Amino acid sequence: MAISIYPITPAFVAEIGDVDLSRPLDADDVAAIKQAFWDYAVLIFPGQDLTQEQHVAFARNIGPIEPSIGAYRPDSKLRLPPELVDISNLNIKSQIWGDKSRLRGLQLGNRLWHTDSSFKFLPARASLLYARTIAPIGGHTEFADMRAAYDSLNDELKRKLPGLIAEHALAYSRARTGFSEFSESERKELPPVPQMMVRTIPENGRKSLYIASHIGRILGMRDDEAHALVDRLIAHATQRQFVYTHRWRLHDLVMWDDRCTMHRGTEFDDLRWTRDMHRATVSDIANTCEQEGVAIPAQS
Repeated sequence: MAISIYPITPAFVAEIGDVDLSRPLDADDVAAIKQAFWDYAVLIFPGQDLTQEQHVAFARNIGPIEPSIGAYRPDSKLRLPPELVDISNLNIKSQIWGDKSRLRGLQLGNRLWHTDSSFKFLPARASLLYARTIAPIGGHTEFADMRAAYDSLNDELKRKLPGLIAEHALAYSRARTGFSEFSESERKELPPVPQMMVRTIPENGRKSLYIASHIGRILGMRDDEAHALVDRLIAHATQRQFVYTHRWRLHDLVMWDDRCTMHRGTEFDDLRWTRDMHRATVSDIANTCEQEGVAIPAQS
């Protein structure tokens, strides 16, 4: 049986049925899922019973897996294999973290609007988040359609933004929440990187904003002007008409296109309820500057 597609809106977010992601998929199903992905940018696969290996195997249909940023810290102990990112409120012993936990301070930044791995020179193409345990209240994920947000920009911004290059870093977004406890190896492995502020999605030709809370500078612009512009664009892109809120069900797998969406986690009582989510992240094919045919600025 072919997969079934149930759009949430005509052009953004769809639920996918009649597919078991724990099994190897035939070429026709993979092609249909990819086409739906390019069309809707966010796909929801309800009721999937997946091992960690099956989760990663499905993600490989979209592209190569990037390692968790935890792997950049040599002294860190990971709860999950490096192919999966731990989006939970659990420590290495799978116990709920404490209120002073370093990991908690780092992950609170996920409540800011962001794009996964835009702070890496080779950013993410897609993220696939799987719900193993969900909080009974809160802990939703909001997604913003950056294609529709770009389409609705005024003419002045459509003239101004193309060609602008922003500098992204994990330290920039975490500074917004007051977190600064990065090790020397983390800072060395995750320096600020250049990314285009507008990009074209090759599979459908649509232009998209490419912004995130990870932006700290815009090249050629005063910092105060850059910060004001980024905040203005994030406020524009996260208006209600561009946003879908996903209320998680147990064993949902949600896959989103990091090239043309932003997302954030919503608040929940992370010192009381367990929320155990695993994310496989697929690498993009090149830095956004290279993809747009723009010379990559020299990095300091």
